[in-house]
Amino acid sequence: MPIDPAARASELPTPDEAAREHSQSLARHIHAEIAANGGAIPFSRFMELALYAPGLGYYSAGATKFGEAGDFVTAPELGPVFAACVADAVAPVLQQLGPSALMFELGGGTGAFAQVALMRLMELDALPARYLILEPSAQLRERQRAQLFERLHPMLFALVEWIDGPVPHDWNGVLFANEVIDALPTPRFRIQGREVMEQYVATEGDRFALQYRPADSMLLQAVRHIERRIGRQLPDGYTSEVLPQLPYWIQAVAGGMQRGAMLFVDYGHARGEYYGEQRTDGTLRAFYRHRMHEDVLAWPGLQDITASVDFTALAEAGLTAGFDLAGYCSQASFLLGNGLAGVLSRIEQIDDEAERLRRTNEVKRLTMPGEMGERFQAMGLSKDVEFGAAFLAGDLSYRL
Repeated sequence: MPIDPAARASELPTPDEAAREHSQSLARHIHAEIAANGGAIPFSRFMELALYAPGLGYYSAGATKFGEAGDFVTAPELGPVFAACVADAVAPVLQQLGPSALMFELGGGTGAFAQVALMRLMELDALPARYLILEPSAQLRERQRAQLFERLHPMLFALVEWIDGPVPHDWNGVLFANEVIDALPTPRFRIQGREVMEQYVATEGDRFALQYRPADSMLLQAVRHIERRIGRQLPDGYTSEVLPQLPYWIQAVAGGMQRGAMLFVDYGHARGEYYGEQRTDGTLRAFYRHRMHEDVLAWPGLQDITASVDFTALAEAGLTAGFDLAGYCSQASFLLGNGLAGVLSRIEQIDDEAERLRRTNEVKRLTMPGEMGERFQAMGLSKDVEFGAAFLAGDLSYRL
């Protein structure tokens, strides 16, 4: 279903009574925290609560999120093509690391990615010793478990393990994250006069409202770093996002990885484009029932809140954590460089016309510039391993 970028919260489908009550419960929780913290909390904290408050947040509660019945469709939910190509990309890394290598997926969605990836890795003789999934939503964990139990051979299902945090010991393997960094709670800033201000969320009656306060030293330094790197001062009124905590997050999720690689796929830009002169209000937006809108304070717990990824910052964070940049390219180029030609050949051989059309449309959505092909980017970070040819098609590292 297409996303309407011009939608406003007032024009979106009205939540049912149970959903409204759920949102009101989370809103009361957030209002109470605002009251306990002097009348305002940083926007990043509001985003964290709206998405991850235990039992109430968007990702920690049980509402349907993925697919046509949810709020958005991710690449693995469209069909098997995306996961099969990712498996082709990481198979050489797993083979270099040997039979004790791990595969670690952040945020498992419905389990569709793990299902296809494990089957394809088995075909490539590159199965990991274990396939680990870090999933914050208890409801999604159960959905993943049910799907994988039903659709995987018992030998493959036995490899899957759900964990509650980063790998708790030294390890070698591959970390994969699709549409994860965009959901990290992000600080928002605005330039006022030459000062850097941080966006806060306050209470006005029974509603939430935005205000600005002077940025702390960490956020201030992050914004000045951006200005130095792009070679110009951001103008008065310029508003955007930055993740000063990204280097610490990368180090945390990599944990004790001794050798291996990390692969991130997400929507975003290199820094020069992310903080372009025309993008004066940043990239923050909300998704509700396949509609994109800008009222990120509306209906907490019922809608996704997300910001695009600064891939230059991601590369810097990876280098700080001791990784090398293996490559950076559009999703379309990444898929083309990792087995898409073979996928297309297999699609042409499908006898069922309706299924052949579905798979053809899946490839189009994954690769066309107006769909996911250019809006989504892939980045590989490696430590003492080689990705092989994974990023040779259309590498954009020079843009970083």
